[in-house]
Amino acid sequence: MPTPLSGLRVVEIGDRLATAYAGKLLRDAGADVVMVEPPDGHRLRHYRPAGVPPREAESPFFAFLAGGKRSVAAATVPAGLLAAADIVIVGATPDGAEELGVDVDALRTVVTLSDFGWAGPWTDRPATEFTLQAWCGSTASRGEPERPPIAVGGDLGEFVAGSYAAAIGLASHHGGGGRSDLSVLEAMTTSMQVFSWLRKELMLLEVVGRSTEVPSVERAKDGYVGISMATGQQWQDFCAMVECPDLADVPELRFQVGRWEQRDLVRARTADWFAAHTVEEIVELAALFRIPMTAIGNGETLRTMDHFVVRGSFVDHPSGFRAPGPPWRMSETPPLPAALPPRLGDEAPTWPNRESHSGAAGLPLAGVTIVDLTAFWAGPAATHLLAMLGADVIKIESVQRPDGMRFAGGFRADVERWWEYSWVFHGVNSGKESITLDLESDSGRELLGRLVADADVVVENFTPRVMENFGLGYDVLKGFNERIIEVRMPGFGLDGPWRDRVGFAMTMEQLAGLAWITGYPDGLPTAPRGACDPLAGVHAAFLTVAALEHRGRTGLGQLVEVPMIDVVLNASALQVIERDVAGITLTRRGNRGHEFAVQNVYACAGEEQWIAVSVRHNDDWQALKTVLGQPNWAAALDYSTESADTIDAHLAQWFAGRPLNETVETLLAAGIPAAPVVQPPDVIDNPALRARGFFQTVEHPLCGPLPYPRPPMTGDFVRSPAPLLGQHNGEILGGAMGLNAQELERLESEAVIGTWPSGL
Repeated sequence: MPTPLSGLRVVEIGDRLATAYAGKLLRDAGADVVMVEPPDGHRLRHYRPAGVPPREAESPFFAFLAGGKRSVAAATVPAGLLAAADIVIVGATPDGAEELGVDVDALRTVVTLSDFGWAGPWTDRPATEFTLQAWCGSTASRGEPERPPIAVGGDLGEFVAGSYAAAIGLASHHGGGGRSDLSVLEAMTTSMQVFSWLRKELMLLEVVGRSTEVPSVERAKDGYVGISMATGQQWQDFCAMVECPDLADVPELRFQVGRWEQRDLVRARTADWFAAHTVEEIVELAALFRIPMTAIGNGETLRTMDHFVVRGSFVDHPSGFRAPGPPWRMSETPPLPAALPPRLGDEAPTWPNRESHSGAAGLPLAGVTIVDLTAFWAGPAATHLLAMLGADVIKIESVQRPDGMRFAGGFRADVERWWEYSWVFHGVNSGKESITLDLESDSGRELLGRLVADADVVVENFTPRVMENFGLGYDVLKGFNERIIEVRMPGFGLDGPWRDRVGFAMTMEQLAGLAWITGYPDGLPTAPRGACDPLAGVHAAFLTVAALEHRGRTGLGQLVEVPMIDVVLNASALQVIERDVAGITLTRRGNRGHEFAVQNVYACAGEEQWIAVSVRHNDDWQALKTVLGQPNWAAALDYSTESADTIDAHLAQWFAGRPLNETVETLLAAGIPAAPVVQPPDVIDNPALRARGFFQTVEHPLCGPLPYPRPPMTGDFVRSPAPLLGQHNGEILGGAMGLNAQELERLESEAVIGTWPSGL
């Protein structure tokens, strides 16, 4: 079976989920992946989420992540294995890598993956997914004001970091090699909060306090329905659908901020309508109105949903359970089928050595040209990462329909071109050039064809019908350029009953189970709030480079399909797997999570001073007892699930009288993962992010100097600010493509191109 990564050799080192998922992506795309495990085995071999009875067999979740890989069991990594590898992914701190015998400077292509990165002041700080969510500003943004802030359930940040490791490692290999120092905190900061420091800068307002979307998850007659709206038009259509047309006339309610401020009004006016309709009725009606709505899925319901059955989204794993398949389809190189995990140390490879070299200079995707037809967050996140890695990205919008994210950030009455100030647009569009083309016109399509003829990749994230309606299906693009790679990112896929439904990241999070396990135990499911947009985007970037690798060997372009829902199903795979194997539906545990017995967000002294703490094991518990002063109540308590409630209650009392920052430092010094629950705008003051150069300031022509995020690895990547609408029409259409001034004037008079949205 041909694969995009045939012949690629990968060594995966480390016992965290992120390294395992990076290895899974590379293996499923055809790489030969070898796990180096400690002599007693990978930590995830024995993983069991809270609430699931012990089992004698190895973890089925491990089988899902490790299927098809090989295993070497050793206290140190064999030098010959490293010398023969094309890509090495090291999930360890510098000290940990040294103990494993890994000299990263001697490796051809290496990604080091750790909580805070190898450079910077926090290299050795203890952390967990839970405390990193607090550091990155995610936790503080979510929840009801009268209750504690709430973290995302599951291990979404680990999946984000793992997808970055796979994409960056493969891109680095494609560009000739090199070392990438990846920080999980930075990966989560780019995805698990919505660039709130830019929001504060661009919208001239404070962004403080937690909230949920209004509306978001609502109680229907027979269950829960999830709602996600990003545009003012969708709000107006929603008001018509729920028979409250007068709400559409309230200007403040066009934007999410205004709806949150008047949440009691909106909830009171719509509650009866939701209660009178079934989930199926609501979802079907919403599809007619083109409003993103969905049933709230979980481990029990997902596998039987008709769309997933028709598309074969879940496959029979040879380890004896159902699980999501790889989240992509490629016309020339399908992913490898599911396979058994390796037995511990069962198969040492006999790879011959590769020729050594000193690595490549410059950015790895320099010379790659991408035509970017994406909008909102997921698609632009894909092309943003590709641009940061050196590709020339030409973003195409139209004056009739600019990228909707330009309008999703609120309204500023003090500036003329207010649509140029959206913080989300800025966060995922730096480093690109912008032209406008009306693809419903003959001239617009002809010009697009000329761009495609000289490009390597076309990326789009419309619903499936849009490109065909433009007359620009994949066969037409191949007519412009036989070697073109088209990456399509439909929400629900190119076929199946839901192919034409509208869906944003929160729609997928609500549908795929992430909302089900996020929220207060006695409350509604809560969407993680968009993190799956960049998660899907990084997957699409990874598959773009995989397709480039395949074309480099064979000369063949191909069609790549990366549905967001399939990506999110992989991130929530644990729920389906445990339901299938153990018959248990994992559900919301608030901030307690599903991995550690003791974990929570606690109120410290003062107003809105919250601390996030994970007690991972008995060693942490013993250290914590010392910090607490060996209180009598703790003396006879073992660290266990049975004692967790008692420990949690006493900790809540102890933290209530303690100053936040001093207490965080005390716990960290004792080796216990802890973090302040940071307000999203304040992430910009994080000393580790600043020391590592995560915020890279670039001058924008209207907004002035702005601190743009780079990819989650050290280096200088932000070459230019987010572009103005049509900013490069003259440079690209009149320069590189040779149109003269009269032709450009004609195109602008016909609204084929322009720099001002129609109707404004």
